[in-house]
Amino acid sequence: MKIQKNGRHQILQGFRMAALLLSVLCLSACHTLSVEEGDHAAHPTFTPLTAEQRIMNSVTIKWDVREDAAEFCAKSMRVRSLQPGRELAFTTPPMACAIWYVPGKECTVITSHKVSHAVLGHEVRHCFEGHFHR
Repeated sequence: MKIQKNGRHQILQGFRMAALLLSVLCLSACHTLSVEEGDHAAHPTFTPLTAEQRIMNSVTIKWDVREDAAEFCAKSMRVRSLQPGRELAFTTPPMACAIWYVPGKECTVITSHKVSHAVLGHEVRHCFEGHFHR
């Protein structure tokens, strides 16, 4: 039974990594899909910043899936000032967040176990564009 659990865990981990990789590398492919009216209202399109306007272009993205994502993101907002160069963005109430470190070109997306494509994509956008809510 342990072998099956480890195998399942590795398969799930592989699927998660593949999903993240596809989200990041194939965003242009997502744009070519038809968007139904109801979905478009819930997930409006946006114009990405140019490469020169982004805070980072080549980013190492990590995806941290946590049971306590909302609590972790809220606490991270309080301690981010202790880490120079680190920035954080989160939705209100925080369902997920992105913590980026420009000098190291690193970004960590934190979500719960249940996350939508829209939330994940939203947080990945923060990794490239920083604070885009205006």
